Amino acid sequence: MLRVTDLHVFYGKSHVLRGVNVEVAAGAVVALLGRNGAGKSTTLKAIIGLVPVHQGRIELETPAGWLDVTRLPSYQRAAAGIGYVPEERRIFPYLTVRENLRVGLDRRPLSAVERQRALERAFALFPALADQLDRPGRVLSGGQQQMLAIARVLVLEPRIILLDEPSQGLSPLIADSVMEAVTRLGREGIAVLLVEQNALGALEVSERGYLMDKGTVAHGGAAAALLADQTVLERTLGVRRA
Repeated sequence: MLRVTDLHVFYGKSHVLRGVNVEVAAGAVVALLGRNGAGKSTTLKAIIGLVPVHQGRIELETPAGWLDVTRLPSYQRAAAGIGYVPEERRIFPYLTVRENLRVGLDRRPLSAVERQRALERAFALFPALADQLDRPGRVLSGGQQQMLAIARVLVLEPRIILLDEPSQGLSPLIADSVMEAVTRLGREGIAVLLVEQNALGALEVSERGYLMDKGTVAHGGAAAALLADQTVLERTLGVRRA
């Protein structure tokens, strides 16, 4: 579904990403993990087109074949099927839930049936939003805001969602419900590239994982194998599995 090959990104003279290689299969949940400053969020921003790529290639699988999106503007990448949920949610706080969702629904002419189908898909994943349609985003709980941020992308009908720190600032119970929603996305055939501060939780819901260190992918493989490798977890993430 997504291939990132030899990705290099600079911030000014700082070489932030140094040859990152990542692959995400159709319908797979893949974790992209690392310490603060390892380059995880920058990788997502490069994939969606928010930071320029100095070197490398970003390809998306579409019904017509593989599409090179490396130099496309962000809106064309979104139209091709890449969804992006940024860190800190970035919903429109003074718009209602309904209006936030319309940001996605109004992207192109849709019939009433198509609009309703897109909304029903979002509400099936996050039933709590259906009762909040007329409330402004700023009065929602942190968990509801995260659900809204994902639902706003979901109505775009993406092929893959780039999800940056979805459990940040949430209680453990609400964070678990958000991570369960991530697994449901995969079961529905939507690929997910997941950046998450709760590294062990992310690996538990993922099929594969990539562990980043200083702008490169230090380790990659099946999530279960990475979870079982205590040495790698401690060296790259600084975490110990209980």
